[in-house]
Amino acid sequence: SGYRYVKLALSLLDKVGRESAGEVICFATQVKIFVEPIQAALEFHDNGYAASMAAGDVFSAMVNKLLKTSCMYVAGVKLHILRDDHEKMMRLAKENNHLIFLVQMKQVQRDVLRLIGSDEEVTIPEEEKLIASN
Repeated sequence: SGYRYVKLALSLLDKVGRESAGEVICFATQVKIFVEPIQAALEFHDNGYAASMAAGDVFSAMVNKLLKTSCMYVAGVKLHILRDDHEKMMRLAKENNHLIFLVQMKQVQRDVLRLIGSDEEVTIPEEEKLIASN
């Protein structure tokens, strides 16, 4: 029944306004992947990202990017494409000072690089500051 509510919420976005579309799409897509193939759901996170950025909601845009890249990892997307998307996500997180996203992406990026066969290390200079502040 959750899937029906997701379909309803997505259909209402155009009628009630798209101010919170990024959030709705973000969470709706995570429900959809239990019913639809993960690969088909990836594009919805792109829509959520675009809607969030259009509304000036950088946090929801970042969550959409994070969930998309996480789903890409599970969906079996080619590793070099995944690596490039992770780098873009990390750059965006750094530009918007979302350090927690950087730290989380670092873990996945490290695994992707190892699967590719690279011994490159993923470093985040701000991580030391973040750890010290906690």
